[in-house]
Parts: sequence; C-alpha cells; structure tokens
Amino acid sequence: QVQLVESGGGVVQAGGSLRLSCAASGHTFIIYNAGWFRQAPGKEREFVAAISRSGGTTDYADSVKGRFTISRDNAENTVYLQMNSLKPEDTAVYYCAADSSFLPKEYDFWGQGTQVTVSS
Repeated sequence: QVQLVESGGGVVQAGGSLRLSCAASGHTFIIYNAGWFRQAPGKEREFVAAISRSGGTTDYADSVKGRFTISRDNAENTVYLQMNSLKPEDTAVYYCAADSSFLPKEYDFWGQGTQVTVSS
C-alpha cells in the first residue's frame, strides 16, 4: 500500500507556471510507476503524464506536450509535475496515481487531488 498526497495547486494567470508535488508514504515508492491525471468540471478524468520507476521513461498527453514536465525524486518519495504556459483549459483538479505497471488501464493508488485554476 502507498498513500499519495498532492500539493502545489492554486490560482494562476494564463501563461503562468505551477509545480505540483505528490508525496508518497507507506511503501517503498521506487517500486511504483506514477502518473498525473486531471478532471475538469463536467468532464471525465483524463491522463496528463506518466513516469516509470526510475524516471527514465515518460509519457504525456498531446494537450500538454512541450508545456508540462513530469519528474520524480525517489530519495524524497515525491513525483512532480511542472506546468508552464498554462491555459484556462488546464483548469481542473489534478490527481497523482501510482501502480506497479507503467501506463496501466487502471492505477491502484490515488491521491485526493489538488485544484488548479488558470484565469484568462
């Protein structure tokens, strides 16, 4: 079992940046692959980015490629999502997830989410 807690959300103007953090506890985090998802009001949850155990492999949704960067610090049991050039359509609750597989159909562990609001 692993527990995930997101932080770093907030309100930012379009074109600005935020860095989200996902702190893991309860188990050795290095054994888990991780991902970020988001859910906007009235929409389904969507994939944003994923990173492998070692951090050597990443994947991104087309909508965030070139603007967002996922990374991890296994010594700190933390996964990050650096978000640059933010747009109003990036407004959503952002969730961190972890799983033993890379890009699974369903992640086993989820955080509670952190709100990101981008104003125009």
